[in-house]
Amino acid sequence: MNTVDPQHRRRPQAARPAHLLDSLSTAVLLLDGQLCVDYANHAAEQLLATSLAHLHAQPLDAFFDGADWSAAALRHALDLQQAYTQREARLHRLGSTLPVTVDYVVTPVPPGREHAPQLLIELLPLDRLLHINREDNLFTANQATRALVRGLAHEIKNPLGGIRGAAQLLERELARAELREYTQVIIGEADRLRALADRMLDARRPPSFREVNIHEVLERVRVILQAEVGDALRWVRDYDPSLPEVWADADQMIQVMLNIMRNAAQALLEMPRPGGSTAAGEPPCITLRSRVLRQSAIGTRRYPLLCLIEVQDNGPGIAEELREMLFYPMVTGRSQGTGLGLPIAQAIMQQHGGLIECESRPGKTVFKVLIPFRRVADGNTGAPIHAHP
Repeated sequence: MNTVDPQHRRRPQAARPAHLLDSLSTAVLLLDGQLCVDYANHAAEQLLATSLAHLHAQPLDAFFDGADWSAAALRHALDLQQAYTQREARLHRLGSTLPVTVDYVVTPVPPGREHAPQLLIELLPLDRLLHINREDNLFTANQATRALVRGLAHEIKNPLGGIRGAAQLLERELARAELREYTQVIIGEADRLRALADRMLDARRPPSFREVNIHEVLERVRVILQAEVGDALRWVRDYDPSLPEVWADADQMIQVMLNIMRNAAQALLEMPRPGGSTAAGEPPCITLRSRVLRQSAIGTRRYPLLCLIEVQDNGPGIAEELREMLFYPMVTGRSQGTGLGLPIAQAIMQQHGGLIECESRPGKTVFKVLIPFRRVADGNTGAPIHAHP
């Protein structure tokens, strides 16, 4: 009968728990009785952007906002052996200025013969889930508002023809020139409203797809705006020259980028700037950036490659109360704005299978335009990608 060395049997079993935790995609930390890190698996090292050697024997206070991390709550859980969950805590990674939103679960580990009571902490990142929910909300809101806007535009256009015709007939009967000025006001306002209604309906036109060099689109829009504003703005172009062509409607992409870039230019030109600079003391500047995103998703659809266009300005930022409603019709932070440019741009991008997102804070507003390199509809991939070397 073969015998197995008991020590030989126990060694793999002793190493197995740490090995299993390192194989998890969930970030796991183990805190000792002083609430300092005793162990972190590989997923936790990646999430915190640091190593176990740096984390060991250190508290986690520096990684969380004060309201999201309570040493008293951890001590209470350890003493009473009671688990609890903290929702939507802001986690700060080393070397990054952007916080990560996480849920974390605190579970007491009962004392054993070889260790005192410990706390097991599971960190569950929420940013991807929140991102998907935000995209779903954008899609849903845009679909609902498009239906509303189309109905409203039709209702506006129907009586405008009668109002304009009646004003023209009235003008013919008026002998005094000063009275005809009033009819011209009526006709002019009717034409303005008709043009507004046409803009509201324009996003319904089906795209005429072809291969489009997105840099040519950006440069054309930049030249248009530069002709409008002259030397009042500084332009920075940060393009990826290896970007493949996108499968898009060139005219509609020009409209999308014109709406976004003109908003950025107007935000910079309308803000009070002592000495011609922004609030941060920098010259007003718009940065145009192009990149390739790999293995990224729009909604529930994942793409091997996506085109990312960023329009960044160093203006005052978008008011917090407007950020969640930017893509709703008639929502604008400008006194002369119509609030239609961004909803129309979002509707066009949805026809392209793409999306527009926005991140804003004082001194930095970034509109991100995501465009598939190929059209995807009903399982058909459309045109192939021709990648540049």
